[in-house]
Amino acid sequence: MSRIGAEDHSTFSPVGPKSDFTTTAWWILFAVAAFVCVVVIALAVGAVVARRRATVHGGEAKGIVLTFGVVIPALVLAATFALSIVGIAKVAKPSRPAAITIDVVGHQWWWEVRYPDSGAVTANEIHVPVGTPVELRLTSADVIHSFWVPAVMPKLDLIPGHTNDTWLTVDDAGTYRGQCAEYCGVQHAHMAFSVVAQPEADFRSWLQGQSSPARTPTTAAQKKGYDVFTSGSCATCHTVRGTPADGQVGPDLTHLATRAKLAAETIPNDRGHLGGWIANSQQIKPGNKMPPQPLSPRDLTAVIAYLESLE
Repeated sequence: MSRIGAEDHSTFSPVGPKSDFTTTAWWILFAVAAFVCVVVIALAVGAVVARRRATVHGGEAKGIVLTFGVVIPALVLAATFALSIVGIAKVAKPSRPAAITIDVVGHQWWWEVRYPDSGAVTANEIHVPVGTPVELRLTSADVIHSFWVPAVMPKLDLIPGHTNDTWLTVDDAGTYRGQCAEYCGVQHAHMAFSVVAQPEADFRSWLQGQSSPARTPTTAAQKKGYDVFTSGSCATCHTVRGTPADGQVGPDLTHLATRAKLAAETIPNDRGHLGGWIANSQQIKPGNKMPPQPLSPRDLTAVIAYLESLE
């Protein structure tokens, strides 16, 4: 079943083995908690009634306390502990070796995504082949972040100076929203990303495109934008592979035009929003590290034309 275009953000819409187990475990624990709640309420009501009627003798009361206060809770706790152990073993490793490795680096407030085997670099979009285990290596460039894709996998922290290894498998083609789940600063709520699961052939085509250097500008407007971009402050913060722009502060923009959204899923990737972001991103995402760009209307239009050509 294809779910392309959906942005499921719920643990109750699982599309992979890790999320499947998480959802199943949640329902089991919910049922256990509900059962315990009902039993406790029933015992409380029974105790009140028995006390009024004086129908419970000491030995009988002791048996009830031992059964419902010791034996049954011990069995419930043992069962939930066993479920946890099974779950840890189940999600520790995929059923078969991972086919690709992806490095994810958390920044305030965006996600850097690297495919080390191919050299592809993107931001805020993690493309994976459907039904294939993928190794993720997670770290942070600044503060603690938390990587969470509810429909695909549980949370895992990104810690500065440390790499956490995990994996995911997505069973259905589609786009699944992820989110930073650890408060990391003023724009924490606007630090989202997407996991895009594609058929194998589509994924390989996408990866090949992302691995190539930027397209050469062809029109006069694109060439003008290229000159403004590479000679100004943009090139000190952003990389466009195949050009003099090699900044490491902000996202790699080599194939910016292929991304669905900008600013870690905050705004659509269209001409109007792109122009507003370049001119003054602080009005859209206050506190981010990109200062307003004092470009003339002509230069701004040219830079937009150039960035829109980066497919």
